[in-house]
Amino acid sequence: MAISQLLSNKLRTFLSLLGITIGIFCIIAVLSAVDSLEKSIRDGFSELGSDVIYVDREPWTEDPERNYWKYLRRPEPGMRDYEAITRRSDLADGAAYAFFVGGNTVKYESSSIEGAFYMGTTYEYQRLQNVEIEEGRYFSDLEYRNASNVVIIGSKVKDELFGERSALGKSVKMLGQKFKVIGILKEEGDDPFNFINFDDVIWTGLNTTRKFYSFDDYTKGFNYQKLLLVKAKEGVELDDLKDELTGIIRGVRRLKPLEEENFALNELSMFEEVLSGFFGVLNIAGFAIGIFALLVGMISVANIMFVSVKERTNIIGVKKALGAKKIFILLEFLMESIFLCILGGLMGLAMVYGLMKLISMVIPFELWLSLKNVIIGVSVSVIVGIVAGTIPALQAGKLDPVVAMRQ
Repeated sequence: MAISQLLSNKLRTFLSLLGITIGIFCIIAVLSAVDSLEKSIRDGFSELGSDVIYVDREPWTEDPERNYWKYLRRPEPGMRDYEAITRRSDLADGAAYAFFVGGNTVKYESSSIEGAFYMGTTYEYQRLQNVEIEEGRYFSDLEYRNASNVVIIGSKVKDELFGERSALGKSVKMLGQKFKVIGILKEEGDDPFNFINFDDVIWTGLNTTRKFYSFDDYTKGFNYQKLLLVKAKEGVELDDLKDELTGIIRGVRRLKPLEEENFALNELSMFEEVLSGFFGVLNIAGFAIGIFALLVGMISVANIMFVSVKERTNIIGVKKALGAKKIFILLEFLMESIFLCILGGLMGLAMVYGLMKLISMVIPFELWLSLKNVIIGVSVSVIVGIVAGTIPALQAGKLDPVVAMRQ
């Protein structure tokens, strides 16, 4: 009977659905966009490692412009820091040092890449960062110590230089010398939140890098960056590792007991706290926008239900005269209201799904509608239906059968 009533008044039903549809669309669209963005960023952070400490000049959680000149005067992490940590740390599973520089040209036969992203690292880097090699192998210990001209390349570099041909064993020319390709990294895709884009990388051992680049231990470069990372042993708390590293680095840099530290120890959880607060605000904003739309839709549904009660007053009287209980009349109108809101909610979810698919085709990361958000959308629709239909249903249930039949 509820469905029949809705179908017999199509325009009225559609107008009632519109408010619910827009409300659910606003809430779920924002929630889904935030979830997708958060997942992409967190996946990018996972590349950095949740059990890794990064030695840097400045803390990641502070605004870089706030104390810009203070941090600019600090030294870059140096090889002496790395070597001291490797020798003296009892809580670290390992440490790695990396050197990054752009602007290189790489050639293979008639193909070339301008401004390639070059990376030189110590031997432990691959194990600590868990960089996946899809084809070929990693540097051998002998190749690393002997500064051999061997290179691992990213998937994009391989495609641009070699196309469909195999790159393993071939020699590419860069920095005025030939390098043998021994490995190809697994493709990461065009996610803008990959903080180190290994698809574009040309990777050699740090000993090989030293043959071509001269960089002092603690000095800063205008065209290169340095990275020192330390991985905690299994079961070791990062705070304990930080305390140990603080003592080691202060000793290496000969800082006096009362002298301020000229380095920062960063970890992924710092970003986690910032991100949680940021995405929490976005979710609240989405709910606030959606609630206003739902409020309008709820009033619209309630008005429609009051009209329905008025139109069917004599039918309600007949039903009650034949023995229908108050709860039966109440449930009839309540179910009609809930069904109307669920239908509006499903339309809103369908719009969100379609919009996510369309946007995903033009942006570099995927937007998706999760089961959790679908459940939230349907649940909110049911709650709105109950709230909107309760008063009209109670009004219908209280009608006197004789009075109702005469109207």
